[in-house]
Amino acid sequence: MKKRSLWLSAAGALAVAVALAGCGSTTYFAGRVLPPSGLLHRVLIAVQNPSSFSRGALEFVDSYYDIRYAYDNLNKTYSISGYSGALPVSIQNMPEEQVGAVYSVGDGALTLVQYAKEDTNGSVAGLNGVSASVYLTRNQAYTFAASQQAHVVTAIDRATNQAASLNLPGVYRVSVNPGGTAALAFVQNSNYVYYTRQLSATQTISYSGGPGNWPKAAVDCEPQNAPLWCLIQAQSPDNVDATGNYYGAPLSFDRPVKAVFSADGGTAYILNCGPECGGTASSVTPVSVGPFIFQIGQQSGTLPKTGSLSFIPVPGGASNALVVGSTMYVVGQQLQPDGLFTGNLTVMNLLNNTAGSATPISDGFPGGVSRMILADDNTLWIGMTKCNNGERFAKGLPYGCLTMYNTSTNSVTMIEPYLGDLTGIADVEGLHKVYVAQGGQVYIYSTRDGAAINNQYVTVTGTAYDVAYMDGSTDANNTVY
Repeated sequence: MKKRSLWLSAAGALAVAVALAGCGSTTYFAGRVLPPSGLLHRVLIAVQNPSSFSRGALEFVDSYYDIRYAYDNLNKTYSISGYSGALPVSIQNMPEEQVGAVYSVGDGALTLVQYAKEDTNGSVAGLNGVSASVYLTRNQAYTFAASQQAHVVTAIDRATNQAASLNLPGVYRVSVNPGGTAALAFVQNSNYVYYTRQLSATQTISYSGGPGNWPKAAVDCEPQNAPLWCLIQAQSPDNVDATGNYYGAPLSFDRPVKAVFSADGGTAYILNCGPECGGTASSVTPVSVGPFIFQIGQQSGTLPKTGSLSFIPVPGGASNALVVGSTMYVVGQQLQPDGLFTGNLTVMNLLNNTAGSATPISDGFPGGVSRMILADDNTLWIGMTKCNNGERFAKGLPYGCLTMYNTSTNSVTMIEPYLGDLTGIADVEGLHKVYVAQGGQVYIYSTRDGAAINNQYVTVTGTAYDVAYMDGSTDANNTVY
């Protein structure tokens, strides 16, 4: 009876959509085009090894009814047509642009997905093998990637089909601000931050001829005989004394791993990973990047930075963060006397740049990639990997990889029992639920109380690695960017 009722409800929803189309309306939320599936609430799932014939697939489900098949046909399921990537690991979700960028570690492809048509639109050309981190700007004009194996930062201008491979040994992460006007690069086990700059014709002439003609802060400009891009150290080396210290200022960052940005994109908050990445102290460093813009003819602002760096201490750890207005939620791992780490969440006030006390959450891999997203009912969801290697597990405490945090009461309301690594979270806005990819499978949780919702009809064959809500209201509904 339950199943039949579900099908009838789904049939009713589809009938309404068809009726609207028959009346001349083919759009729904925010003027978006009604997709071929007719579904209004879609969660995209990046699936690895879905069959013996494919190493990757992009399936999507009806997240209103939590079913993966058509209401009237159990054999009809939904997927993105034309996708052939191998081992997809991340979805850069841009619902405002009706686009997704799916990165596949098996073949190094960054594939563009058209949400309105539910198909692919080719792959980004010019990447250097497998990328440890890769992002497309929201206007899809530029792509930046950290290719750790090739030791290069790749900068691609898609309008001109020009790609530059900028040498930076050990580079493993890139961060791009929401407006796509600043791109920063980070080196593993390093205390420095770098940024990309696209050169004007005058700069190309001035910088030709090799390093002797480059700006003092430049670490590479390519191609060297007539450079189009430069990679530049974010803190200028101009004011260094004979001992290598900046005049009256700290020498550098402290194992920086990522930047998150203010709403206007003008301030980069550099996350200093500190002890969890082999450094000294975890903190956040605000760096003004506005009105800096990396594109040709629009460069201005405060990079490279001169003078002192400011550090806002975050004792609980700082390896990931989420900015919401004047509040920043900082996640990290804190080193314990026994050598293990504990997970923490610290709330920062960006109006006065102060950090509150740390709140214990799920443990995770030190310096690893965690997932964070805001959802309904004033909830913040935080996912970790390797949570069974932390202090909680060692002491026999509840140690799942998923935490639900209430932002109105500033308290942890749930740590989910261990189900494996948490690799993706999607907020299904307005429906009081989140989808997660956990331990290679899809699970659903209520934002009202953290209770598990029946996932019987959304499970996948293969390994679910990431999830994204294709019909989100804003690009902020993204757990990776």
